[in-house]
Amino acid sequence: MGMRTQFTEDMKAAMRSGDKQRLATLRLIIAAVKEKDISARGDGQEDGINEDEILAVLTKMVKQREESAKVYDEGGRPEMAASERAEMEIIRGYMPAPLTEEELKAAISNAIADANATCLKDMGRVMGLLKERHAGQIDFGSVSPTIRTLIMPAMKGMPPLIAPPMMRTNRVISSQRYF
Repeated sequence: MGMRTQFTEDMKAAMRSGDKQRLATLRLIIAAVKEKDISARGDGQEDGINEDEILAVLTKMVKQREESAKVYDEGGRPEMAASERAEMEIIRGYMPAPLTEEELKAAISNAIADANATCLKDMGRVMGLLKERHAGQIDFGSVSPTIRTLIMPAMKGMPPLIAPPMMRTNRVISSQRYF
């Protein structure tokens, strides 16, 4: 069963059981997916977004709720923060389980080996492989330091990268305005 079908089936079940929090959250999820579908159709994707893009929507929704809960806590609104955290848990229920630290390191090592990564310039290929294989399971914003530490042993014995000196110019570009 696809994720879209799962959302609608769970929404029907939430309606029957009277679970208002789950129902409201599922309606928000479905609305966000439909919004992305509409923009994708405008870009030429007749079928809308795929499962990986749905996972990206869910990940974005979780991050939004984390930030909102933090703001509510700082603002002295614990009931609103609790509501945001409850929505976050419902959304996470539709996402694959995140990788453990050991699984993450193994996945990164496999991606480094498959990409034949030998320097930091190959980090983009490694990230691409990880996104392809582990969509929704990895927080890609925080994984780059781990990739760097695992690529570094492959760089042993290589001369350090030296950046060329920056050229300085006193030219003012006409589009720049000083106020």
